[in-house]
Amino acid sequence: MVTRLAPDARTLFAAAEDEARASRSPLVEAEHLLLAMSSQHGTDAGDVLASVGLTHESIATALDSEFAASLTAAGVAIDVAALGRPSPEPPRRLRLGASFKAAMQRSVTAAAGSKQIRPAHLLLGVLGAQVGTVPRALELAGIDRSELVTRTEQSLAG
Repeated sequence: MVTRLAPDARTLFAAAEDEARASRSPLVEAEHLLLAMSSQHGTDAGDVLASVGLTHESIATALDSEFAASLTAAGVAIDVAALGRPSPEPPRRLRLGASFKAAMQRSVTAAAGSKQIRPAHLLLGVLGAQVGTVPRALELAGIDRSELVTRTEQSLAG
């Protein structure tokens, strides 16, 4: 049974909230957790992402492309880069979004039999989404999610 978060997994939560704040999001979502993982060099998740060329910058670019593609699908033609960012809100604890909560549930399942949830378990939780922002962004970036899942599972095993 999982008893707790590994220390490097715990730091990902604060980093994901920082990512959400930086993007002026009112919620911490799975994409913020993915961005945080890409900045955590030396962790199992960070190393797996780097092994397929997913850096913080490339993930941010893929997420911007996904946002633009979603707007286009809705019939909105706009230069996403020209939108800018809303003004910052006063510091407060951000709520967790549905995609983040679902990723956490999948992470707990992935960590079954482990004593701690590691960053790679969190990555499996994020990658387990079949629909949503992260799967669409990874597809736009040309990333094979099944290969990424396999690499993550191998990282956990070895």
